[in-house]
Amino acid sequence: MPKVDICFSPELLPLYDLRGQVAVIVDILRASSTIVTALGEGITHVFPVASLDECTAYGQQHGCLTAAERDGVPAPGFDLGNSPFGFLDEARPVRGRALTISTTNGTAALRRSLAAEAVVVGAFLNLQAVAEFARAQGRDVLVVCAGWKGRFCLEDTVFGGALAEQLAPDFDVRSSDATLAALHLWQQGKGNLSAYLLQSAHVRRLNSLEASQDFKFCLRVDAYAGVLPIWREDRLVAL
Repeated sequence: MPKVDICFSPELLPLYDLRGQVAVIVDILRASSTIVTALGEGITHVFPVASLDECTAYGQQHGCLTAAERDGVPAPGFDLGNSPFGFLDEARPVRGRALTISTTNGTAALRRSLAAEAVVVGAFLNLQAVAEFARAQGRDVLVVCAGWKGRFCLEDTVFGGALAEQLAPDFDVRSSDATLAALHLWQQGKGNLSAYLLQSAHVRRLNSLEASQDFKFCLRVDAYAGVLPIWREDRLVAL
């Protein structure tokens, strides 16, 4: 039986062998939620990059939209920040455009996970799509939490618990203490997820930046139930 494990931070990735596994990259607030929204709203493909310089270079090379954020704030000189609402603005149509994006945590976590057999992007927005894909692959799943600058992050781990609960009938979710901890956190908070996560450091950080609407949006379970960003060659596309 395949198993589900949770990597609490990209800094812990050297402890895992990603070969043959499905890596689910999760940065609920906000990179993975933003990428799911972008593809769900008609972005053709996404180049996730680690640095701002790379983001600028990709934008120039591919003629695509650029999005960048550092410390929760939009980086100057780019078309967009790291808010899903940037892709819902009727004044800035995005359908049919490509995107390159660089964020503090999420895009770096993805780039560090490319040794996996399959790399997908997960969020509450597409929980069902991630679970269906993982079940169809029948491989071990590692949820890679982007965290915050290498540290543990509550909302990413809670997502890991939600995914483990979805997969529990067909996957071993009991052999890893990390997965058990994530399951317990999800089961404690799922009755009122927004109230539960208001305790988290990153939510408080976002709210201090007046981004509370982003927080509420990113907790909408399966708002993009059919959208699965998957790594293909050098980019993310919607499967």
